[in-house]
Amino acid sequence: MTDDVMTGIARRDPRKEWIARNRLHPEHDRVLAELGKGSAAAIEWMGPHGVIRKNPHTAGFIGPSGLKRIDRSGLQQGGAPSVAVRARQESRRRIDIASPAFLVAVVPEMGGGRLSHHDRDLLGLARQLADADPDRPGAVLAVLFGGYKGEGEGEPKERALGEAGIDRLLHLTSDEYEGFAPEARLAALAAAERELAPRHWLLPDSPLGGADLGRRLAMRLEERPATGVWQLEADATCTLGWRCTARGAAGSLDIQRPLPRVALVLAECAEPVSDTLHAAEELTLNVELPANLTRIEDLGQVAVDPAAISLGEAEFILSAGNGVTDWEGFHHAAQCLGATEGASRVAVDNGFMPRDRQVGATGTWVTARVYVAVGISGAIQHLQGIQSCEKVVAINSDPGCDMIKRADLAVIGDANEVLAALVDLVESRRPQAKRGESRDAA
Repeated sequence: MTDDVMTGIARRDPRKEWIARNRLHPEHDRVLAELGKGSAAAIEWMGPHGVIRKNPHTAGFIGPSGLKRIDRSGLQQGGAPSVAVRARQESRRRIDIASPAFLVAVVPEMGGGRLSHHDRDLLGLARQLADADPDRPGAVLAVLFGGYKGEGEGEPKERALGEAGIDRLLHLTSDEYEGFAPEARLAALAAAERELAPRHWLLPDSPLGGADLGRRLAMRLEERPATGVWQLEADATCTLGWRCTARGAAGSLDIQRPLPRVALVLAECAEPVSDTLHAAEELTLNVELPANLTRIEDLGQVAVDPAAISLGEAEFILSAGNGVTDWEGFHHAAQCLGATEGASRVAVDNGFMPRDRQVGATGTWVTARVYVAVGISGAIQHLQGIQSCEKVVAINSDPGCDMIKRADLAVIGDANEVLAALVDLVESRRPQAKRGESRDAA
């Protein structure tokens, strides 16, 4: 609707109304902002018949475990955050808890030095415990291990700690905590327990280290931990005021029990923090931490063939579509980059890739940290399958395709030529010996 300058009468603009209904149009977000005239621009607008229309795609999406998740960030398939969503992100309500009544300690895994989806879900659950009583609010304490170097010495790579709901931060950067060091990490957590005495300890129930460390901590504190926790509810009859629901019997049975001090929590246990900004104030321990706990020697990570990793577990995926014609070059690029190979349905149907490498709603839902789509236009089923990927890179000659709209970084050009140039760039920065080995292997 627009106002006539001469008469002041509201008049319809059919073209803008059509753009507002077409979410794939390049001017979709801008027109929604004009029609919505407020913070709900991307959520609802006035339709051509005077009826309020709502965008169902902002309500949520299906997570990797088949559960519906609510996405307040606006980063769903089909485009970047709208003008209204970006404005809401910039106007987050800041919360500073000067004197918390208690602490809820979280030990995120920080894979690669950054918060994972599981870590953010865990922090969202911690906020439920900390914010339950507005009169006596608690604070969320995050304990980070290792020297996750960012731009500054000893700083973590993750810059959104306050946005994730962290009030207090205990960052232990000694080399003793690097790699697999359960004894050193357990000693540090025990020291934090003696000095800070958190009301709860929350750790991710995952095979990457959180489950093992959580069980070790529970034994040290002489607590019976709750494992496989995925839901909490307030219950005044319980000692700590909460009852938890946990998965048991290989995930086929739900078990309810009072929430103990130590809980190992599954992914998708809560909605991540999205509308508040917290202080992430750094703390230091005044007690001396034990040193030289060297009974376990870490020999480093075992080299794994990326081709042997399933798509659902891969962290870095190089996926090919109909735009790839040099398949020998594609396989060489995946080997050179150390990426797990994926494919669109078209590439699989044409016989270029096996069926177990198909990505999408009709194939495998992936949660990679980096997903590189080479020559993939972006069918809706494929976009659904990659919606949980953290970073999407698109290489395509069509600047208007849906995959380009979805991508965090887009390269416009011939997929085969861009991929070959990328391989040359990577190999040019490697030692001469490694370049020779990769060519021999190819």
